[in-house]
Amino acid sequence: MNAFTDIMVPEFLGTMILILGGAGVVANVILPKNKGFNGGWLLINFGWGLAVFAGVYVAFKSGGHINPAVTLGILANGAEQFAEGVPANFANMLLYWVSQLAGAFVGAILAYLTYKQHFDEDAEPAIKLAVFSTGPQIRSYTWNFVTEVIGTFMLVFVVLSFANWPGDIGPLAAALLVVGIGASLGGPTGYAINPARDFGPRIAHFLLPIPGKGSSDWAYSWVPVVGPLAGGALGGLLAAAL
Repeated sequence: MNAFTDIMVPEFLGTMILILGGAGVVANVILPKNKGFNGGWLLINFGWGLAVFAGVYVAFKSGGHINPAVTLGILANGAEQFAEGVPANFANMLLYWVSQLAGAFVGAILAYLTYKQHFDEDAEPAIKLAVFSTGPQIRSYTWNFVTEVIGTFMLVFVVLSFANWPGDIGPLAAALLVVGIGASLGGPTGYAINPARDFGPRIAHFLLPIPGKGSSDWAYSWVPVVGPLAGGALGGLLAAAL
């Protein structure tokens, strides 16, 4: 196994594409003077789903995790391999996590560059932050955490259940699942369900010279990291028990 080509490059590129597509659809819908402005919640849901579809295909060699919670869930499930020829162990999990976080950071920068002129327009700081990372509609760290745990549990548990189905629709099934989670469970927190998806772009928001961007809301940042990891672990454990 070559860790760089078998894990790091695929996961970096897959997660980069995930965030470029996902942050891109959010920017299109909520930033001023866009053709997709006010396109609505379902457009965002489908945009994220299609971004997952593309990212999983790009990261096929590493198993298409593009999400630290999925990687943790697979390890908790007791799998012997993360992907063909890639042993499932703690050291390799960390390589997945680092690659996913870096890819998410770069994907967010590419989304910013695409919409640079729109970020330069007047908009509330919270709107600009929402392109990069999630935030709650009603701030309650306990309940926001619970929401992220439940959403990510559903993601990982169902993804692991795909292995029991004889059909081969992997990336499409994952994409539709993410659309469904967004439409059904995404309202309270914006459904991070992926620590890299939230934390990498939040770092990009902090570093980029965005006019009037305001705070990166670090006080909330632990929720979309710890909640999805807990939900992913629970999903993997239950799938193993069944």
